Amino acid sequence: MNHHAFVIEAEAAEGIEAARAWAKKELGMDAGNNPDVVVLEFGLLSVADARRVSELAAGAAFAGEHKVVIIAANRAYHEAQNALLKIFEEPPEGAYLFLVMPTLGGVLPTLRSRVQVLERIENGKQKIGISEAAEEFMKASKEKRSALIKKLTSGKDEDERRENREAAIAILNGIEAAAYRNRGFTTPPVAELLRDIQELRGHLYDRSAPVRMILEHLSLIVPRTLGA
Repeated sequence: MNHHAFVIEAEAAEGIEAARAWAKKELGMDAGNNPDVVVLEFGLLSVADARRVSELAAGAAFAGEHKVVIIAANRAYHEAQNALLKIFEEPPEGAYLFLVMPTLGGVLPTLRSRVQVLERIENGKQKIGISEAAEEFMKASKEKRSALIKKLTSGKDEDERRENREAAIAILNGIEAAAYRNRGFTTPPVAELLRDIQELRGHLYDRSAPVRMILEHLSLIVPRTLGA
């Protein structure tokens, strides 16, 4: 067991459970009421959040020789990921770090190079981190996709619009995961789709992003067979 830093491609609840299961199996640590198993959940991981993570990871274990810090985020600013580089590259002795993200595509190459991808296994098969919303969008007809897009772009206030933008990003992340896992990223059409997704994600990070236009473009470039 040489690795001390991991990334898990999953929605928050599933990824946290996978990290806890690993800690129990590999370290004998029960997550229940254990001060040395720290779980932090974020919608959007900021630089301030990343610094807090680093401070927590740097602290000594309370009850034993090991400490586990699990960070689950829907997405993370690039600056926040850069702020995690040092602690993920050289975790303190006895510390184990887990970053849970909906898709590996949301993890910067510089950070990903410092971690081991922890695959989740369910019923003997590799579990793919694709949200139900992304599955629904991929399998939907043109008319159904239009209805979903309308629903996600009808926010009445800033909070609702922010939630809709987060939902749109989750759909984008799920489609990206499906493209990587189900079709392979060496196929030219899929490679082009992945490039488009990276660009669209960058636009969605902007609070003033034209979510409807982005999702409509996504609807045009994503084949229904991707969700098969």
